[in-house]
Amino acid sequence: MYPFKTIEPKWQKYWEEHKTFRASEDPSIPREKRRYVLDMFPYPSAQGLHVGHPEGYTATDIYCRYLRMNGYNVLHPMGFDSFGLPAENYAIKMGIHPAKTTADNIDSFRAQIKSLGFSYDWDRELATSDEDYYKWTQWIFLKLFEKGLAYEAESPINWCPSCKTGLANEEVVDGLCERCKTRVVRRRIRQWILKITAYAERLLEDLDGLDWPEPVKLMQRNWIGRSRGANVVFTVDTSDPPRGDAEELSFEIYTTRPDTLFGVTYMVLAPEHPLVEKITTTEQKAAVAAYLEAAAKKSDLERTDLAKEKTGVFSGACAVNPVNGRRIPIWIADYVLISYGTGAIMAVPAHDERDWDFARAFNLPIVQVVSSDRPGSADYSAEPAECTVADGYAVNSGEFTGLATQDAIREITAWLEKKGVGRQAVNYKLRDWIFSRQRYWGEPIPLVHCESCGIVPLNEKDLPLRLPEVRSYAPTGTGESPLANIDEWVNTTCPKCGGRARRETNTMPQWAGSCWYYLRYLDPRNGNAFADRDKIDYWAPVDLYVGGVEHAVLHLLYARFWHKVLYDFGLVNTKEPFRRLVNQGMITSFAYQRGDKTLVPTDQVEKQGNRFVEKATGEEVSEVIAKMSKSLKNIINPDDIVRDYGADSLRVYEMFMGPLEVSKPWSTAGLVGVSRFLDRIWTIAGKVRPADQSDSPAVEDDSGDQLPRLLHKTVKKVSGDTAGLNFNTAISAMMIYSNELAKLAEVPVPLWAPLVKMLSCYAPHLGEELWERLGGGESVSNEAWPVYDEKYCMDSEVTIVVQVNGKIRDKFTAPAGAEKDELEKTALSLPGTQKWTAGKTVVKVISVPGKLVNIVVSG
Repeated sequence: MYPFKTIEPKWQKYWEEHKTFRASEDPSIPREKRRYVLDMFPYPSAQGLHVGHPEGYTATDIYCRYLRMNGYNVLHPMGFDSFGLPAENYAIKMGIHPAKTTADNIDSFRAQIKSLGFSYDWDRELATSDEDYYKWTQWIFLKLFEKGLAYEAESPINWCPSCKTGLANEEVVDGLCERCKTRVVRRRIRQWILKITAYAERLLEDLDGLDWPEPVKLMQRNWIGRSRGANVVFTVDTSDPPRGDAEELSFEIYTTRPDTLFGVTYMVLAPEHPLVEKITTTEQKAAVAAYLEAAAKKSDLERTDLAKEKTGVFSGACAVNPVNGRRIPIWIADYVLISYGTGAIMAVPAHDERDWDFARAFNLPIVQVVSSDRPGSADYSAEPAECTVADGYAVNSGEFTGLATQDAIREITAWLEKKGVGRQAVNYKLRDWIFSRQRYWGEPIPLVHCESCGIVPLNEKDLPLRLPEVRSYAPTGTGESPLANIDEWVNTTCPKCGGRARRETNTMPQWAGSCWYYLRYLDPRNGNAFADRDKIDYWAPVDLYVGGVEHAVLHLLYARFWHKVLYDFGLVNTKEPFRRLVNQGMITSFAYQRGDKTLVPTDQVEKQGNRFVEKATGEEVSEVIAKMSKSLKNIINPDDIVRDYGADSLRVYEMFMGPLEVSKPWSTAGLVGVSRFLDRIWTIAGKVRPADQSDSPAVEDDSGDQLPRLLHKTVKKVSGDTAGLNFNTAISAMMIYSNELAKLAEVPVPLWAPLVKMLSCYAPHLGEELWERLGGGESVSNEAWPVYDEKYCMDSEVTIVVQVNGKIRDKFTAPAGAEKDELEKTALSLPGTQKWTAGKTVVKVISVPGKLVNIVVSG
């Protein structure tokens, strides 16, 4: 066994002392020979890394080492996304300052990461909770505010009545507070919101130029959700006693199908819509109030679940359909969200399945206005038997009857515009970003509320606005953050007029720091700017960004949004931050599943013979592959693997498991196999003879030795696969080559040194040690990548497959480049060919040089 317990600490110390992987802005290196390679930085949780974390880190590390050995100037930094809910929740529970627990966790993460031998430039390390970092997060927020992209509004949040605090979506599990299991309700409070919708079209269009996985781009397109339709104004019927002026009693809806306006049979307002209180009749007030209370207890996910029972209540009021003047009842239903569109919809149950289900549940009329057939003498007055959503021809639609759907959309929209009750519109599913949190452990928002001036930004010279020390991290119970209780911090003076003012007490979400961290890596110690423009121009954009697909939408969309704002201010050099994106697959583990598909923690299962049984119930369970999680007790700790097998074994195994982008189950048996491969490499190193004159560069010696030729093929294979991030097949090629070397009594240096260089990217500690033993004066990372000669990668002989009527019947070896006639002559003479052509007529012979001969026979 190679002595990894001494080798690995030795080389980690060497890299740190010599700053082997420190990047600098060398102006002599052209842009095409620079690469900025970035991992999605981790949140430093108390649990530390599990074996899934190093997968992406190992991939980028191998790639960066390969690039450096090929003459590239490589920037490869690491930091920590260190603001977040877990640290604050722990502080509430234990009374320990989040800064303390976060710093301790970062120390643990850093030690774990360094133990795996990653070639990061640690001089550029950052943490989003550091004051010299969040100073610039606050500065960027002020640029957003300056541009009118940050505004204040009331918005619904998840509210726990027991904890008396707002909860993030991830803190709500099955409608209950994660901490106390109380039913969560919805509550409207003051929030800061970023106007990401102002950039919706650019966020959509600029996806086309990115080298990203198509599924990720599709997820972003769907999240942005661009559609074309019409905004239509409905007025509340004022034939009943009026409840306000005409303008107040009108509302706007957006529809992609204005051609179906004649089929509207009811309207729906979200429970939170401001018109609900104004239009509800006296007779319906009690029923509406009860419904609003029930709706407030549901999450958005519960409300929009297509499988849920349809609920709603009649407001008592009606609207007027602008195309035919008919009175339409206005309902209130929780499947309409105030945060989507205008918070109001027109319902066309004949041609929308959700509306159909609601109309059936409440016995509302259904009018068909689209037919699959061109209308003739058919009668469409009866309710249709089923809902149809496809395009067709307009029926029961007044002067527009008979028009094809797209023509009807165009004509009715023009009519609406002419009458002043509608207009053509482009809409997006994307909603503005609720940016504030009622928390302590986040970036303070650098604004004050002045009695005279309103909302005023801090002066840049007063940044960072630091988090104050607090006695309690517990929520206030009013919906405000713990900062609201610190009078000496909250009460201040207005930067504009000097009068009395109160600081903003909401803090920023965890997303804020991760929106721009890739830029701070370029110049992390700059106190005068978030990054020097010359350094931005030197490195940006990120050439390769690697991380989990779980960040496909929110993090990547928010980062793109901030980057575009910075681009509009002339502060960055590109429209997009990440040129290429790769999502590594998940490393899974084994778990146990009951018959009802629920999972059982591994420590609650025992093996009885050939069966797995749940200890508490005796129920037989099946072994399945599942995501690693604390609750299932199936997490593999990389510290244990490094201790028992070494970091190089962990690295090589995770890359050998399969293609980078594919999810793979962890197997300790597979890890053991990789460990044996590295042991074999160590054993071979003991057979390497010193270089001398007999080590000629010839590819083949007089005895016909093919090893030098195999070396050239291996270098070609590993080079191409490493550049293409196909690490598993590169490792396989090195294994095959090492197997051949192991057969030698003595191994010549020219056959050995190239393998050491290639292996050093994958198993860097072992690679460094073997290079030192070869007499290398510096780190192997500073050596040039081995080269291959294409002519030696061509086989001198090839195997030719022989087919008869398309079925393989024999094969033979032929010189590479053998002529077609020679191949056919040999193929026809083979025993297998003669057996299957005997008594038959050869119709034709098809030859593919270097591959096969296919003989077509009849009879």
